[in-house]
Amino acid sequence: MAETKDSYLVIGGSGFLGRHIVQQLLDRGDAVASFDIVQRHFDVPFYSGDITNVDEVANALRKSGTTCIIHTASPPAGSKNEALYFKVNVEGTKAVIAAAVSTGVRKLVFTSSAGVVFNGNDLANVDERLPYPDVPLDAYNDSKAKAEQVVLEANGKDGLLTVALRPAGIFGPGDRQVMSGMYKVYEGNQTHFQIGDNTNLFDWTYVGNVAKAHLLAADKLDLPAPALPLCESKEDALIAEDVPHFTTEEEKIMTAPLTFVTATSGKRRTPTSEARPLGPYVELPPNAREIEAAFNDENEGSPDKPIIRTRFDQFSAVSLVMAKLRNPQLNPLQVAGQAFFITNGEPCYFWDFPRRVWHHLDAYFPGHRKPKNVFKLSKDLGLLAASGAELYGKLTGKEPAFTRFKVSFSCATRWHNVEKARRILGYEPDVGLDEGIERMVRWWYEEYQQGNHTQKH
Repeated sequence: MAETKDSYLVIGGSGFLGRHIVQQLLDRGDAVASFDIVQRHFDVPFYSGDITNVDEVANALRKSGTTCIIHTASPPAGSKNEALYFKVNVEGTKAVIAAAVSTGVRKLVFTSSAGVVFNGNDLANVDERLPYPDVPLDAYNDSKAKAEQVVLEANGKDGLLTVALRPAGIFGPGDRQVMSGMYKVYEGNQTHFQIGDNTNLFDWTYVGNVAKAHLLAADKLDLPAPALPLCESKEDALIAEDVPHFTTEEEKIMTAPLTFVTATSGKRRTPTSEARPLGPYVELPPNAREIEAAFNDENEGSPDKPIIRTRFDQFSAVSLVMAKLRNPQLNPLQVAGQAFFITNGEPCYFWDFPRRVWHHLDAYFPGHRKPKNVFKLSKDLGLLAASGAELYGKLTGKEPAFTRFKVSFSCATRWHNVEKARRILGYEPDVGLDEGIERMVRWWYEEYQQGNHTQKH
């Protein structure tokens, strides 16, 4: 019997991420419609409405025949209208869930944010077990966290299956936030300023990779989960490392070797005694050619080393059983009811990213930038200067361009572990940072040129 394909409604389908998701669904031949307040594209059915109005959302679901909702709508970060965040992100998400239940929609994929666990302090290689901070960083991330909780709590109720994805630092063609800010710095010849020592790793994620993750989550949301672990108690979990208690499917998810993320760096191998380049030898080993051939053969040498885990690892038997004990209805190896960090899997030093953007801009504006030595400002001095700028802004009524938030943001270590997405969703980034930056700058320049042409005429 042929598998029935889903019909999708992308809420926020006119937006940055939403449009990329719509395009990827179109590219693979799926039925897709868009729900938004503004129509910017005319290649899919469009429904205009208020996300906080259950009837308007339900009407779009019924008319489009939707079986899977991908909810990306949100006001952009940085707005001063805090009430709008909670209206759209929290109340709007509750309305989407109510509309989905009332119309019998089975799947909901929600775009959350990696910022839901960020409170301004350093985050290094954190995974999804990290709790929400006691004090949220700002209204945007607070509203995203509350919306994510609503989505995950709705999983399994009235037949609805839900999942939340947490992308970090989305960029790419169509982005009018990150790119416009970096161009403003470039245009003002301020690219030589640096706050902090640039030793803080930071996650950026190409928008096409984020869109791909949404499609993977939608496809796998209703797949049967592997059997629950046999261990039923904390005591069993403590000795679980020595007990063969997982099914073959579970073992595969837990222990299958993962290759390096090579979207930017390209394929690389770890030399072994059986597969390595031949260095300068006085006398070659008897099987020298076989060793070299094995290393050069792209089909050989896949990582088959055993996965060594401690009980603190999220995919250790102990951690998985403890997760099951905390929520007996939720299998920690399934998609439904869970949150997943989504990144490029290749964190870079914070200032390296904008400098790469400015480097690509130089190709379109040759001679604009003059060579200057980098002017480094420590984080402490940056916070002091930003405090003065904010005070001046209050006195004059002008929005300060330099804020304490921007200083903390640019100096924080902030990168996330994406092993869970790779193992359970099957997610792998396709587009690396440099290629993604090049695509973004090229798109932006075409838009810039078109805007200049329109102004002249």
